[in-house]
Amino acid sequence: MHSRKQLLQKYLRYYLTASNGKGHGIHSPFVFDFVQNVLNDKRHFYAYAQIEILREQLLKNEQIIEVEDFGAGSVVSKNKKRSVSDIARYAAKNKKLAQLLFRIGNHYQPETIIELGTSLGISSAYLASACPNAKLFTIEGSAAIAKIANKNFHSLGLTNIESITGNFNDSIAGVLKKISKIDLAFIDGNHRKEPTIKYFSQLLDHSSPYSVFIFDDIHWSGEMEQAWDIIKENARATLTIDLFFIGLVFFREDFKAKQHFAIRF
Repeated sequence: MHSRKQLLQKYLRYYLTASNGKGHGIHSPFVFDFVQNVLNDKRHFYAYAQIEILREQLLKNEQIIEVEDFGAGSVVSKNKKRSVSDIARYAAKNKKLAQLLFRIGNHYQPETIIELGTSLGISSAYLASACPNAKLFTIEGSAAIAKIANKNFHSLGLTNIESITGNFNDSIAGVLKKISKIDLAFIDGNHRKEPTIKYFSQLLDHSSPYSVFIFDDIHWSGEMEQAWDIIKENARATLTIDLFFIGLVFFREDFKAKQHFAIRF
């Protein structure tokens, strides 16, 4: 994991070299559409308020739970006692990124979504709300956290989510047996190089030219940056977009040459 100082330095470098967040100077029509209609969509959707009220409740929840800690390769390494409020504060996707996930789902309307790393269900709720006709499979390693997430889905009235509890290695294979293709994947589970590449390869086998893969914390550590570089170089990844905190991968076959963009967000 990069130190706070290292991360700040990397962010400043990204900010100074990234393309303008309003789309100026971006010549790809597809990417310009993404910037205009996804990144800069300022509409306040109805689901936002409901989910942010839930987040505030979680931030005030001092309940202590036993959390299984899944390390590299999703092997349980130890148990930790943590408060729900701490998990909501440090593990749940922040409002800005979670609402971007909603807009990505709303714009591309995937039919099948896979999420690795449910946490308390904030990001799952945003994706499921954006795509009410989609089926969302979300995998969480910790049974105690998954139990709270399921309560949250119920309280929000979300019925298009299938929650799976278990280590990613076993659970991904089980989900992939149920589906023919993945339209959108959000990988936010194990911030290590080898597991990230492994998950990418597994999911890639079920992707289509219209799939979107989203990787969380691509600059969180040297390992994650190495993983992101390998993903960018994959022959099927025709377009990647670096938003610093997350990276997006597209597989469109109509792009004549591989493209990589870093865009301010």
